[in-house]
Formats: sequence, structure tokens, C-alpha cells
Amino acid sequence: MSSLPDALNRQTATSGNAADLSGGVPVVRLEEPMTFKNDLPELTRREFVKIGAAGVAAIVSGGKALSMAATPDRMFEHGDPLKEFQYSEVQFQPGLHQAQLEQTHAILMGLDEDSLLRPFRLRGGFPAPGFELGGWYSSNGRDPGHTLGQWVSALSRYYAITRDEKTKEKIHRLVRSFAGTIEPSGKFYEDYSNGKLGADTEGSYTYMLLVGGLADAHALAHDPAALEVLARLTDIAMPHFPQKIVDVEPGIDWGFMSSDNQFTAWQQGAPDKHLQLAKQYLHREFLDALARGENALPTRHAYGHVSALCSAAKAYLVLGDETCLRAAKNGFAFVEAQSFATGGWGPSEHFIPRPVVDYSDPETGEKVHIPAINSLGDSLLQKEVSFETGCGSYAHFRLTRYLLRITQNPQYGDSMERVMYNAALGMKPLHSNGDAFYYSNYFDHAHKTYLSFYGGQEVWPCCSGTLPQLATDYHISTYFRDQQGVYVNLFIPSTVRWEQGGAKLSLTQSGQYPLDDRIVFEVAASRSARFSVRLRIPGWAQQPAVRINGKPISDPVRSGTFATIQREWKSGDRIELELPRRLELKAADPQHPDLVALAYGPLVLFAISDDTPKVTRAQLLAAKQQGQGSAEWHVDTNDGSLRLSPFWAIKDETYFTYLRV
Repeated sequence: MSSLPDALNRQTATSGNAADLSGGVPVVRLEEPMTFKNDLPELTRREFVKIGAAGVAAIVSGGKALSMAATPDRMFEHGDPLKEFQYSEVQFQPGLHQAQLEQTHAILMGLDEDSLLRPFRLRGGFPAPGFELGGWYSSNGRDPGHTLGQWVSALSRYYAITRDEKTKEKIHRLVRSFAGTIEPSGKFYEDYSNGKLGADTEGSYTYMLLVGGLADAHALAHDPAALEVLARLTDIAMPHFPQKIVDVEPGIDWGFMSSDNQFTAWQQGAPDKHLQLAKQYLHREFLDALARGENALPTRHAYGHVSALCSAAKAYLVLGDETCLRAAKNGFAFVEAQSFATGGWGPSEHFIPRPVVDYSDPETGEKVHIPAINSLGDSLLQKEVSFETGCGSYAHFRLTRYLLRITQNPQYGDSMERVMYNAALGMKPLHSNGDAFYYSNYFDHAHKTYLSFYGGQEVWPCCSGTLPQLATDYHISTYFRDQQGVYVNLFIPSTVRWEQGGAKLSLTQSGQYPLDDRIVFEVAASRSARFSVRLRIPGWAQQPAVRINGKPISDPVRSGTFATIQREWKSGDRIELELPRRLELKAADPQHPDLVALAYGPLVLFAISDDTPKVTRAQLLAAKQQGQGSAEWHVDTNDGSLRLSPFWAIKDETYFTYLRV
């Protein structure tokens, strides 16, 4: 197997910050000496499903396989992390984020409830009215019913934001209807473990998503039945799963149980067995290697293993497990080091380097050959699909939110912002017929398309579940708080409200960022109050500045930090933040220095052209924005004017992410 780029091997071990991507060359910063581990498990998916249920029943009954450590406090989090605001405490103004939220919510509200329950009812032997939704969701599809838990979660989060009663009523109906599909033998999950649904599916995935949905229905939509339903589901499902996470055959698929959702369910009041399951399903072999500074990413499924990093970060918050925290931080540094300029990662859904993969598609029998990918540049030249956008963006947000809360390191916010603007907000809208945007592609002559394989349309894939969750989670990713005040992480026109020292406070931000350098914040207070406002100053910002009521603050404002303003605030106080942007070129990787993307602040500017642009470095660095707040840039080339725009502004045009210079 080929090694990672030599640029990574030359790095020295330093403190555990996220990777520094300045200048387009990744610098990996780890907490332990770095080595590269290539002896990955060779267990195939067929072997995975054959690991029977022996001993698994002990999991739900407190068997010896589980840690018998004292139960921690449900409400306590280790490391004194920043606190999330409640969903309802943040309100967005009309714009890209709010539009994506409302559009996905409307699709979920329009889904027929009998059809949503049909896969579970049929496999449980119950009457099954309604119709097949089709695609991955159908009773005979790739992952029957897999996104129900995600959709219940997204609806619950939407209700927490808006207090919309119709949404709450739909959640409660779905929970009660789903409860009626649970039969004692767990036949739905037995079909998976016996391989009846094909080699590419695992019931643990559907179960894990249902855990998250039912926990959110309880905590956010105040459904009194949700935790009881979750307990019944767990009792019947768990005997059909292996005792711990195992890797599956590289290049085909993955199978794992997310501890993240189990920890959250336990924190929200589910029985202690969910805490024990969360411990049981931490991917220890993978995480321990990362904690030692070994790069355990190559060949692994990208979204699945970033989700495992989320579980590690959550394990630190709940258990105080320092090994898990090192794994999450080191793992994220390795991910950043093999990320595109957009922040996306995992070409063909795998971390690189990845060897040649040959296999037969289990559904069609078609022979599939995937060439080796040794670098991001290789993937672009081979036209490999680049980033699993809905799922990858959702996992990226979760992981960077955890790490930002734990470390207060603004580089995690920079990374979150990059993925938000260059991937998440540019997804094609979810369609009522199941069409879902899946891949952002960064190779030449790319188009935005709905998911399709082998020339046929694929509907209701996994990204149709994560997109609605992602659209709600902008609300809990924009601001954080501690005992001193508020942290501003994302610059989105919005208002956050809270109470501090007996005063009712709000902070409202406005502006056209990232299409303009200037962001304005206005304070409202029931009475004057002393608190701090901390503003994330991105690492790319050139000579940033902060003014209070028109006057510059006395402390220096440095890029890559949180600028802290602590004072007595009163209604009408005004903060002006200037984040001057500059154009820069980011190479795909050290092996392809002449394959570059043009970045402007947090934005990648995509070239819009039917023909391959012929352009020089100097010409790209002279690109001009077409007016203040415009989402269009022009570059003068020898062949005429070349138009560039952010990802969200691209509709059906042919685009280029990387250009040859």
C-alpha cells in the first residue's frame, strides 16, 4: 500500500490542534508521535454478519462483557466545555440557512405515515397499508426504513426551534405507530443478521438511527412514550448484532454502531444499559491507534469513521476518557490533512491511500473495478466521486462542534464554516419523490446531480436523512456560551437570546458575509449587564478589526483566535467586525501543485464553463467580485472573461473546482 504524501511524514509532533492548511499544504498536529498503520482488518462483510449473537444478550442484561465502572452523572460533562444554546434560543433571518431548513421540513411533513412504517410492519408480520416509498427505504430496498429515525430526529429539532404544533403531533403519531411494529422476536433485525437483505445492509445502522430519533422525540418534542419505545426496541434488536464494532471489507461498505447516539439517549433519561452499550460500541482498536498518533484512516469508509470520531469526543464528555479525546483530535487532524479545499473528504467514500478494489455488486452482480487512489489529485484525475455531502457535512458539523466546545480552539469553527459554505448549503434540494443530492464532485466538467448508480436513479439514500438533521443543527452551531458570556462561531444573520446575572439579553448579527467583509452585532438587554462576547477570528483573515460603538477595541485582534470583549453592555450597543478577505490558491496536494482551487476567505470560487478554462495563477489572483455582496466573480483570461461563483449559487451549470495553472 502506498504511503500518505511525504509532506505528512516530515511533520513533527506538537500539541493537539487541528491541521493547519495554510498555503494549501497540510500540516498535521498531533499529541503523540505519528506512525502509519496499514495492517487493517481483512474481515469481510459476510464474516461480519456471521459473527452471531453469542453473548450479545448479555449486553442488554448487564453481562460480563460490559464495563462495570460506576455510573457517571448524566448532566455532568468533563473538561468544562462550552455549552450549546437550546434550539429555541437561536432564530435565523431569511436566507440560505433558513430556506434549507424550511424546504427539508416541508418534505418530511408531506411524507405519508403509513408508507414510512410499511417496511417495519411488513417484516414484523403486521398489516401494512400505504405504499412503498421506493429506493433504499423500501421493504425490499437497500436499507429498509433506515432514515425513519433521522427524520423523527429532524422533526423533533424543528419543533424545538419553532414550537410548531403540527410537527409535534406528527412526531407523536410516528412514535406510537412505530411502537406497534415491534414484535418480540426482532424479526426485522433477524433478516439483516441472517443476510436475507443482502451483503450491503446492516440492521445495526437502522437501529442506531432509531435510537437518535427516539431520544430526540423524548427530549425535544416532549413525547412521554419515546423512551419506553426505545427500551422495547433495544431489547428485541440487540440479540441480532455482534458484540462490538468490526471493520468490513475495504471498498465495499461498512458496519458499526454509533456510541454517540447511545450516550445521548442515556443523557436524556434512557436506562443505564444505553450507557453500557455506548461503551461497548466504541471502536477501540481504531481509536487507540489514533490516540497513539498512528494514522488508522487509510482505506476505511470515510463517513462511518468520522462518525466514530464523534463517538470518541462524546465519550470524553461523558466518561472523561482522555484516550478518546486524543483519538478524536488526532483523527480530525488526519482528516483535515487529506481534505479538499472545500473542506470535503473521502473520495469514493474512503480515506486515502486506498488500494485497487474489485468486487461484484450484490444487487446487480455487475463487476466493479475501482483503481487505486494515492492522493486527492489522483481522485480528481480519475473522476472519482469526491465528497458524500449530506452525511459527510453532518458528521463534520458534529465532530467540529464537539471539539470546539471541548478545546475552545477556533480552528474547528473555521473548518465547520468551510464545509458549510462549500458543500452543505450547495446541496440540491431534497425532493418529495426521494431524489437526494449525495456527492459533491470536484473533478473537471462536473454537474450537480441527484444520486444515481449504473445509469438508474437512486431515491431516499442515507443523505436524505442527514440533510434534514444538518439543516436544524445550524442553530446549535452558531453560538455557544460559558459562565462569562457568549461565543460567536458562525456568522449568519440571526439572534441569540439568553439570561445572565438576572438580565435578559440578546445579540443580533447582520451583514452579507461571506460575500462582504463586514458583520454587525447589536445588543439588547433588559438592564445593563457585564458579560463577555467572544468573536471567532478566522485564520485566513487579513488585519481583522473590531469596533464598539464606532471605536476600535484596545486589545489586538489576531487571526486564529477568539477576540474577547468584556464590558458592561446596555441596549443599543453595537459591535462591528471586519474580516478582510484575500484571494489565494490551494493546491490539491503536494504531488499536484499545478492543480489549484481559488479561495476567497472561507469560500472556494468554482469556475463556470462548458470548456476547460485556460488560466494562469496571476489571472486567478486578479479575480474581481462583481460588486459588494455579489455572488459572482470574473477573471480576465486570454480567451475572455471566466465567471466564478460559490457552490450554493451553482444550479445546472458545468463547473470546475480545481484548475490547471
